[in-house]
Amino acid sequence: MVKPTKMRNQMIYQATFQTRSKQLGSNLSKDLQKKYGKKSVRALEGDSITISRGEFKGVDGKIAKISTKKSSVTIDGIKKEKTKGDKFDVYIHTSNLVITSLNTSDKWRMAKLEGKDPRKQPKETPVKENTKETKVVKKVEKKEDEK
Repeated sequence: MVKPTKMRNQMIYQATFQTRSKQLGSNLSKDLQKKYGKKSVRALEGDSITISRGEFKGVDGKIAKISTKKSSVTIDGIKKEKTKGDKFDVYIHTSNLVITSLNTSDKWRMAKLEGKDPRKQPKETPVKENTKETKVVKKVEKKEDEK
């Protein structure tokens, strides 16, 4: 019989891309929790965060890159140095972050946060003129010119 913790760890390790994407959640700051009525949200590139645990505790920054494979993110300006002097990005797990402001460029995400159904949102598409009508008008004008 497999122990429950071992089974859970196996499920996390073997999770599909879609499941791993859902595991990239981070807590929202107190004011964002009040505004949206949610405690956590998936971290995205461009979100401003504060690190709440670990070596870089208290550091503020923006999410630069997301790794679904590692379930972690890199933050702008946070790098470690190797003994030879090379610098490399530090991956920080999303559970150790608090999101202080959201990247609002994704309309779908904002609709979901505000409790609206994103599928029923009006699409912003430019109004196109019917090209068939303009072609018909041009043909009629040509026939009149021939007479």
